[in-house]
Amino acid sequence: MSKIKPAKGAPYARILGVGGYRPTRVVPNEVILETIDSSDEWIRSRSGIQTRHWANDEETVAAMSIEASGKAIADAGITAGQVGAVIVSTVTHFKQTPAVATEIADKLGTNKAAAFDISAGCAGFGYGLTLAKGMIVEGSAEYVLVIGVERLSDLTDLEDRATAFLFGDGAGAVVVGPSDEPAIGPTIWGSEGDKSETIKQTVPWTDYREGEVERFPAITQEGQAVFRWAVFEMAKVAQQALDAAGVAAADLDVFIPHQANERIIDSMVKTLKLPESVTVARDVRTTGNTSAASIPLAMERLLATGEAKSGDTALVIGFGAGLVYAASVVTLP
Repeated sequence: MSKIKPAKGAPYARILGVGGYRPTRVVPNEVILETIDSSDEWIRSRSGIQTRHWANDEETVAAMSIEASGKAIADAGITAGQVGAVIVSTVTHFKQTPAVATEIADKLGTNKAAAFDISAGCAGFGYGLTLAKGMIVEGSAEYVLVIGVERLSDLTDLEDRATAFLFGDGAGAVVVGPSDEPAIGPTIWGSEGDKSETIKQTVPWTDYREGEVERFPAITQEGQAVFRWAVFEMAKVAQQALDAAGVAAADLDVFIPHQANERIIDSMVKTLKLPESVTVARDVRTTGNTSAASIPLAMERLLATGEAKSGDTALVIGFGAGLVYAASVVTLP
C-alpha cells in the first residue's frame, strides 16, 4: 500500500481574472502593402485583418506579459504573492534559457512561484490552462497565472505575400484558481506531427548562425492546407469539447476560437451550427494573429466591451503549428 498522502487540492478550478496588453503601435494594411504585391481588399477578404499591433524595443515579451498579468491579478482580486505558479506560452522568447516565466514571476512580486515556459504555438493558451487546472485540483498551487505572449513581428517575413499581413504582437493572461463547481471543462487536445511542415520556422537557428542562410528565420505556412485542416478537423475537436463538457451548442453564450483568420472562424461557426445568440470573438480584425496570446486577448476584449459577461459559458479552441490543438468549455470570469 502506498504511503503517499492523497492530494488536498480544490474540487474544481476556474478562471478568476483576465488581462491583456496590446503594443502602442497600430499597423494598418497599408504598411504591409509597402513590401508585398497585394491590396487592402485582398487582405481583408482573405483574413478579415484590418490592423495589427507591433511591439517597440521596450515592449519585450517579458514587459508585455507583466502588463497583462498585473491586470489579470487585479481582476482576480488576489495579490501577486498568492500566485503559486507562472506558465508562459510563447515561441518568440529568443533566449533558450532561462525561461522568461522566471523573470516575470520575480518582477510581479510572486513568492518564489514555480515558473516555466511551454512551446505549443497557437494552442499554447489551452495547454497552459489545462496544466493550471491540474495544479489546482492536485493541490500544488492555489492560484496559477497563465500567459500567452508573442512578438511575432520578429518572425515575420515582410516579403512573404502569404504571411506578411497575418501576425501581430501582444500578451494575454488569466489567473486560474479554486472553484466549488465545474468551470473549466475537459480538454480535448492532441497533435498531428505528420502535418508539421504546413506551419514552421523557415530554417533552424543553427543554419543562420553558421551562415548557411542570410535571411533571419521566419514563420511560413501552406495556407490552403492549414485552412482545410482548421475548418474541417478543428470543428470536430470543438464539438468533442462541447460533448465532453455536456454543453450543447444552443446553450453556449460565447465562442472564442484562436484568432487566425476570420474565414476560418466563420466556417467553424457554420459547421458547429452555432445560433445567432452566441457571441463570436473577432478580435483578429484589429489585432491580427497573435498565436498563444489570441484567445486571452479576445476574451479580455469581449468582457471589456460588454459583448460577453461574467458567468457566460464559452467554448475556446486554439490550433496551429505542430500541428497541435486544444479545446475546452469554460465559465468566463
